[in-house]
Amino acid sequence: MKKVFLGLALLGILAVGYLVLDSFLFEGVRPQAINEQGFQANYFAHDTLSNQLAVVLIGGGQWGDYWASEFAKKGYAALSLPYTQAEGLPALPENIELEYFEKAINWLRDQEAVDQDKIIVMGASRNAELSLVLASTLPELIGGVIAFAPSAVSWSNTVLPYNSDELTASWTYKGKAIPYISMKKLRGGESEKLNTLAYWSAGLEDSLAVAKAIIPIEKIKGPVLLLSGKDDKVWPSASMADRLEERSKAYAFTYPFENIQYDDSGHLISTDPNQKEGPRKGQMTIEGKSYSFEFGGSASGDFKAKQDAYRRIMQYLEKR
Repeated sequence: MKKVFLGLALLGILAVGYLVLDSFLFEGVRPQAINEQGFQANYFAHDTLSNQLAVVLIGGGQWGDYWASEFAKKGYAALSLPYTQAEGLPALPENIELEYFEKAINWLRDQEAVDQDKIIVMGASRNAELSLVLASTLPELIGGVIAFAPSAVSWSNTVLPYNSDELTASWTYKGKAIPYISMKKLRGGESEKLNTLAYWSAGLEDSLAVAKAIIPIEKIKGPVLLLSGKDDKVWPSASMADRLEERSKAYAFTYPFENIQYDDSGHLISTDPNQKEGPRKGQMTIEGKSYSFEFGGSASGDFKAKQDAYRRIMQYLEKR
């Protein structure tokens, strides 16, 4: 019995010691899991934070948690916000109601740590598209956008091969579809490679469809930062960023607008800037067959882009 007691005591001492050591070694901000008021997220903020800028990471997941942690370390609040593929959330990114994000942002506005007039949304790729759509649809709630590998337009659900076959909107608000470019599903062939860049580029050739689906960036009430790779082989993010810039000038957009484009860099420039190596190709399954597609850029080019993008993002936030 004495040995058991000593063993339990030793375990207790070790546990306390671990917790004390862990508190010294842990430099970040531990997230608070939120599952209320109709949304799910991880919330990052120091306990003593008050009335500071907040960033909403659209899409959440590891990517969102990484960036939310980085922002919290800098003294901001952050919300890593998934919207699909979790219990209680839609299985597919189609007919996604913008009210979901509206609820999350309203919750964020009520937090003591947050300055409700300084809420930024940030996303990459299709989540960059969604970030821009949100900021232009909810300008009274959102005060700026950071978009990696952005889109200039909204796309139909059918651009993703695992979505349903019925053509519909990707995003809706108040029961109405956000206007989109209608696309036939990407199809494979005899080759094991896909040219996704050509697929997306072809969708932009219909000027009438583009005019209908273009994101009305002039409605955004806050600074916009676009970050794209000139060698993006997934979709034409740099040229779409140029379209947004042209529209901002045509409509006399009054807030700061930055269109940053990087040589020798591809689609994946929104990941951890300290990682020098990353995947060069992706995999996609279409009708039971696996295909590869290129992200573009090079390891060195992406690394330089990620390092500079991190610096520019922090500067963007400091200016807010």
